Amino acid sequence: MPTDAILETRGLVKEFKGFVAVDGVDLKVRRGDIHALIGPNGAGKTTCFNLLTKFLVPTRGQILFEGQDITKEQPAQIARRGVIRSFQISATFPHLTAMENVRIALQHRLGVSFHFWRSEKVLDTLNDRALELLDTVGLRELADVVTIELPYGRKRALEIATTLAMEPKMMLLDEPTQGMGHEDVDLVTQLIKKVSANRTVLMVEHNMNVVSRIADAITVLARGSVIAEGPYEQVSKNPQVLEAYMGSEAAELQGAHG
Repeated sequence: MPTDAILETRGLVKEFKGFVAVDGVDLKVRRGDIHALIGPNGAGKTTCFNLLTKFLVPTRGQILFEGQDITKEQPAQIARRGVIRSFQISATFPHLTAMENVRIALQHRLGVSFHFWRSEKVLDTLNDRALELLDTVGLRELADVVTIELPYGRKRALEIATTLAMEPKMMLLDEPTQGMGHEDVDLVTQLIKKVSANRTVLMVEHNMNVVSRIADAITVLARGSVIAEGPYEQVSKNPQVLEAYMGSEAAELQGAHG
C-alpha cells in the first residue's frame, strides 16, 4: 500500500437480498487530499460511505485505514481512529447555542461527557477551544445564538466545527451543500477548503461547481462500480462518465469549470 494512501478499499461489495449496491469498489484516498465521490442517483455513493463508517457491514472486501485492516471494526472504533462522518455523527442540538454544541463535542473527545461540574478549569479549557473552533468556521460572533435560529449555511458551518472538535484525521462529508442557495454554497465550499489544510476529506457531492473548485481527486461511481478516477478535468470528459450522467446532468458536469 502506498504510504500516501490514508484510506483504501479492496474489492468492496455490499449486497441487499440479491441487489448489488456496491460492486467491487477499489478506492484509494491520498492523505491530505479533498477526494470527491460522485455519480448519478443510485450509484452507491451513500452505501459506500455507510460501509466506510461501519453503519453497514460489507458483504465482501477489505477496508484499510493508515495501513490497518478495519473491515471488522465497530463504528465507535472507526471514530476513535479519527474517521469522522460529518452531519451524521456530529448532528447539532437545535435548542442549544453554537458554543454549547461545540463544547459537547469537545467533552465527548476528552471523555468528560456532560460533566460540567467536574472542574472549572476543564470547563474554561473547553470554552477557549470552542471559541477557537467557532472562529475557524466564522461563527465566533454567533457563539451565543441558539442553533435553531442560525441560517442554513451557518448550521452546516457549526456541524463542521463540531466535527473538527473530534480531531478527525479524515472527515467524511455527505452532500455538504445539499439544499443550499448560492451564497451558502460558496460559504461552505470555502470552509471545506480551509479545514482540509491539515486533514483528509472524502465527500459525496452533487454540485459539480463545488467538486470542480476544490476536489484534488474524483472517483465516479455508476451502478455500484467505479467507472472513472482522476482529476476533474479528466473525469468530466470521460465518455463513460458522460453516458452515466446523460442529458442536462452531463452538460452541468462539462460546464462546471467554465
